[in-house]
Amino acid sequence: MFVSIGSQMKIRNGLLTGWIVFTAMALTCQAADEASWYGEEHRGMLMANGQRFDPDKFTAASWFFDLGTKVVVTRADRSVVVEITDRGPAKRLVQRGRTIDLSRAAFAELAPPSLGLIDVAVRKQGDPDR
Repeated sequence: MFVSIGSQMKIRNGLLTGWIVFTAMALTCQAADEASWYGEEHRGMLMANGQRFDPDKFTAASWFFDLGTKVVVTRADRSVVVEITDRGPAKRLVQRGRTIDLSRAAFAELAPPSLGLIDVAVRKQGDPDR
C-alpha cells in the first residue's frame, strides 16, 4: 500500500496560493501486505454488504477496496480470487501492516490456516501484474 500526502502553500499579495497532492494507489496497483483469516466464530454474522458470512466462500474484508470488488491475493506461486464483502481488519492491525482478512476457505488455498498470518500481494482483478 502506498499513500502520499504533500502540500506547499505560500502567501502572495495577501492570497494563499499553492498545491496539495493526495495519492492513494491501493486500488490500482499491487501491494505487499499481510493477510489473516476468519472462520467459524463469525459464521452467519452480518457483513458490511448486508449478507451473512460463510467461511466456506471465497470472500475477504478490507478497507482499501470497494465492497463487491474482486481482488487477486497471491502468496508465492499460489493465487486466489476473493470478493470484498466486509470491512476489516481492525484499524489497529492495519497500522501494523495487515490489509486484508480472508475467509478460512480462501486462506487455506494459500497456506495452512495454522500459520495465522502470511505475506501476500493484493491487486484488483483485471489490473496488470507488477
